[in-house]
Amino acid sequence: MAKYEMLVMLNNESEDAVKEATLAKLEGVVTAKGGTVVSTDKWGTKKLAYPVNFKKEAYYALMTFEGEGDICAELVRVSGIDAEVMRQTIVKIA
Repeated sequence: MAKYEMLVMLNNESEDAVKEATLAKLEGVVTAKGGTVVSTDKWGTKKLAYPVNFKKEAYYALMTFEGEGDICAELVRVSGIDAEVMRQTIVKIA
């Protein structure tokens, strides 16, 4: 199994419960596909370098997980249709 990191930017204007539910949903995708979540580091609200969807701040979280490559494709799909996710990126850790 390979190790990955997913950096996700969530809508900062949402309630804390909505942010937690979104992160839990992304963690659930990893576990449902047979992977394991190593850690989820919540960075909090950060100012953006440029506006994204007319917003100047976002809530950042870094999720480290282990699993197969198909997990990444499913995470991209699920985060792409979630209105709370502004941006996401997944990198493989060597």
